[in-house]
Amino acid sequence: MSEPNIILPAPVDSALACSRFLRRQLDSRPWLAGQLAASIGAPLDATALRDYLRTEKVDDNNLKTVLRKLRAWVICHVLVRDIARLADLAEVTETMTLLADIAVETAHDVLRDQLVARHGMPVSADGREQEFIIIGMGKLGGRELNVSSDIDLIFVYPEDGATAGPKIIDNFEFFTKLGRGVIQALNDLTGDGQVFRVDMRLRPNGDSGPLVASFDMLENYFITQGREWERYAWIKARVMTGIRGAELSAIARPFIFRKYLDFGAINAMRDLHAQIRREVARKDMANNVKLGPGGIREIEFLAQVFQLIRGGRDSALQIKPTLKVLDRLAERGIIARQAERELAAAYDFLRRLEHRLQYLDDAQTHNLPASPADQAIIARAMGFASYEALLVELDDHREVVGRHFNGVFGDPTEAGHDLDTLWSTACDETRSSEEFQRLGYPDPAAAARRLAAVRTGNRYQQMPPSIKMRFDPLIPRVIEAAAETADPNATFERLLDMLDAISRRGSYLALLQQYPQTLHKVAELVSASAWAAQFLNRHPLLLDEALDPRILEEELDLPAFRADLARQLDEIEPDMERQMDLMREQHHAQVFRLLTKDIAGKLTVERHADFLSALADIIVDLTIAVCWRKIKNRHRDDPKFAVLAYGKLGGKELGYASDLDMVFVHDDDASEAAEVYTRLGQRTNTWLSAQTPAGQLFETDLRLRPNGDSGLMVVSLEAFRQYQLENAWVWEHQALTRARFCAGDREIGRKFEEIRIEVLRQPRDLTKLREEVLAMRQRMADAHTNKSDLFDLKHGRGGLIDVEFIVQYLVLGYAHEHASLTGNLGNIALLKMAGELGLIPADEATAVADSYREYRRLQHGLRLNNQVSRVDRALVAEQAAGVRALWNRVFGDTLD
Repeated sequence: MSEPNIILPAPVDSALACSRFLRRQLDSRPWLAGQLAASIGAPLDATALRDYLRTEKVDDNNLKTVLRKLRAWVICHVLVRDIARLADLAEVTETMTLLADIAVETAHDVLRDQLVARHGMPVSADGREQEFIIIGMGKLGGRELNVSSDIDLIFVYPEDGATAGPKIIDNFEFFTKLGRGVIQALNDLTGDGQVFRVDMRLRPNGDSGPLVASFDMLENYFITQGREWERYAWIKARVMTGIRGAELSAIARPFIFRKYLDFGAINAMRDLHAQIRREVARKDMANNVKLGPGGIREIEFLAQVFQLIRGGRDSALQIKPTLKVLDRLAERGIIARQAERELAAAYDFLRRLEHRLQYLDDAQTHNLPASPADQAIIARAMGFASYEALLVELDDHREVVGRHFNGVFGDPTEAGHDLDTLWSTACDETRSSEEFQRLGYPDPAAAARRLAAVRTGNRYQQMPPSIKMRFDPLIPRVIEAAAETADPNATFERLLDMLDAISRRGSYLALLQQYPQTLHKVAELVSASAWAAQFLNRHPLLLDEALDPRILEEELDLPAFRADLARQLDEIEPDMERQMDLMREQHHAQVFRLLTKDIAGKLTVERHADFLSALADIIVDLTIAVCWRKIKNRHRDDPKFAVLAYGKLGGKELGYASDLDMVFVHDDDASEAAEVYTRLGQRTNTWLSAQTPAGQLFETDLRLRPNGDSGLMVVSLEAFRQYQLENAWVWEHQALTRARFCAGDREIGRKFEEIRIEVLRQPRDLTKLREEVLAMRQRMADAHTNKSDLFDLKHGRGGLIDVEFIVQYLVLGYAHEHASLTGNLGNIALLKMAGELGLIPADEATAVADSYREYRRLQHGLRLNNQVSRVDRALVAEQAAGVRALWNRVFGDTLD
C-alpha cells in the first residue's frame, strides 16, 4: 500500500474507511503517503502547489504527468482533512479552486511558450501583443469547486491579427491550438488519471461554436444571440489568465446586469428550473442532492436570480460566491436574515454531503447511494450514527430550501383568479357593472366603462404577447385590491393609470405579478394620496421599495444614506449621466419610504418636514462635491463655496413637492474665484433641477440672491454682508429670519450665521418696520385673491402667512434686545419664545402656535391629494380668529 517506513497519520487512517478512492491512490502511488504525512496538518495554499510543480520541474515533456500527480496529492489532502473535521467547506472548495487555477495557468504557460517558439507572438493589426484569456465559469468561477468536479471554461482573446513568425498563422488559429492543448493537458485520461474533465459548452453557440472568440465576436454574440440562461451562467465568470480582464468585464457586464430592476428574470429562471426539474423527473433523480428538489441548485438559483434582478443597480451584488450573495441579500432586506441562515446551513450540509459522495470513488456524482454498505459509509463520513438519521436531517434541509425557493419562484398567478371572467368579458359593460356593484364599488358603471376602455384600447391591443401574459393576470387582482380600499373607484382609476404607465416595461409588470402583496400595498398608498399615485407613475422604480417588509418599521437613517450614496457616486465617477440618475433614484426612494410612513400615520408633519429638509441638505452637499470634481482648471482641492437655504428649506418646513430657495456664496480671494464659482453654481443648479430619464431632484429658485434676477449667481460672502447691511429691503430681512447654511464649506456657514445675526440684531424703528411689513402683507394679499367661500390656509386672513409675518416682525423688531430670537428654530418655537420674553401674551403665543401646526397638518393632507390649500371656514374658525387677534395686538391693524 505504501512505503514501509511511512506511518500514516491518524486522519489518513480514519479517512480510508470512508474512501475507496483514497485507498487506491495510496496503493498505486508509493510517494503519496509521505507527501500527505508532511502536509496534512495545515491547509494547502498557492505557494505549496507552485513549490510542488517547481520541485517536479514541470515542462512540455512531463506536463500531463506532473499535473495529475499534483491533483492526486491535493484531492487526497483535502479529502483527509475534510473527513477528519480539520477543514471546513470554505477550505475544501478554495483548495480545489486553487488546484484548477494553477493547473490551468501552468498548462497555458507551458503550451503558449511552445506555440510562440513555433509561430511567433500573436499580435494585433497595429502590433500589440495579444493574450489568451481563459474564463472560469460555474463553481470554478465562484471559487466553489467541488472535489470531483469538471471545470467549465470559455476561451477569449482581445483582437484579431497574426503571429510574428517564423511560421505565421492568424490569431484565431493560434489561440484555437492553444485552447485545444490546454484541454488535452487537463482532460486527457492517461495512465496517471485525469486532472479535470473540461466542459466548453458554455461558450458562444455551445458545441457548434468556435472554440475561441475575440472580444468583438463575444460582444456581438451577447447583443444578438445571448440567451437568458447565459446571463445566469455568466454571473460567476472569472478571468483566470491575462491582464485584460477589466475590458472583458466591461463587455459582459451590460449583458449580465440590466440597468433597470429586472424582475422578468424570475420568469426566465423559473422556466429554466422547470426544464431541469423535468429532466430530473425523467431520469428519476429525486435523490440527487444537487438537482433534486430542495437541492444545491435551488439555493444557487435563489441567490442568483436576485443578482440578475438587482445587480445592475447595486454593484455590491455583482459578486460570485453563493453564501456571500445570500449574506448581502439579507443585509439589504431582500431576503430575511433567518432565511439566509437557513439557506446557508442547508448549503453547507448539502455541499459536504456532495463531497462525501464523491470521496467514495472520485466520481462526479450527486446521487445518494443505493447500497446499504455505501449508505453506512456516507453516514459515518457525515458524523451520523445511522443512514436513517442522516436522511432525517437531509430531508429537513431540503424542505427548508424548497419552501424558500417556492416563495421566490412560485407563480402566484398560475392558479387563476375568481375575477378572470370579469376581465375577459370586459366589453360587456352591463355584466361588468353588476360585478363591480357586487364588489362594493360606489360607481360600478364608471368602473365598468374604464375597464372596457382598457380592454378595447390601442395600448392593450398592440401589446406583445409576452407583455399581455403578465398584464392579463394583474387586472383581476387590481380590481380586487381596489375594492378593499376606502374609495374603490378612485383607487381603481389610479391603479389602471399606473399599469398604463408601466405597461411598456415587462419587468415592472413581472414584479407585481410575482409579488401580489406589493399590489395591495400600492393600492393602499394610491388610495390615500393622489400625489403618491402620480409620484409612482413618474418613478415606477419605486415599486421595488414597496417589497421591503421593513419599510414602515425601520428608522430612516440619513447618515448611513449619505455615506452609501457618496460611496456609490465615487464608484461610478466620472459617469455624469449615471451619477445624476443614481442621485435621483436614491432621493426618490427615500421620499417614497417617508411617504409610506406618512400615509400610515407614523410621522408628524414636523418630523416629515425635518426629514425632507435634511435629505435635501445631503443631496445639495453631495451635488457640490460631484460638480466640483467636474470643473476643469479648478484652483483648489475643496471649494470655498456654500449654499444658503431660504424659504421652506431654510425653515426646515420642506414638503414633498417644494422647490428649493437658495443663494450661492463663496469666500475665496483668488483672482479666478468669481469665474470658477459661477461655473460651480451653474452646474449645481443644473444638476439639481435638470430632467433626466430618472426624473428631477428639485425645482430651484435663485431669486432671493442679492439684487434678484439681475444680480450675480454667486456672490462673495463679503458682498453678501454689505448688501444685507446697506441695500437689502425689509422683506429680504424678513426672508433672512428663516435662512440657514445648508451645504458646502462649513466655515462659510459659520461666517454666514454671524452675518445673519448681525443683520437681524440691527435696531429698527418699530413704526417704520410695521409699515413695511404691513405693506408687504397687503401686496401678497392682492396677489392671492380668493373668490371662493373656502378659507385659504396659506394666504387667508388669519392663516399661515400671517403667523409667519408676526414672527418675522417680532424677530426684526426685538432681536437687538433678545439675541435668542435670531435662532433658526421655526415659527412654533419662536412664538413660544416671544411669549416667554413678554413680547406677546404667552397664552396667545401657545394658541397661535397650535393653530399654525394644525394649518400645516391640513395643508399637508390636501397636498397629498393634489388639492388647493382651502377648507371650510367653519373648520378653522377658531384658529383663524386667534391668529387675527394676535395680529391686531402686534400690528394694531384690524384684519378683515
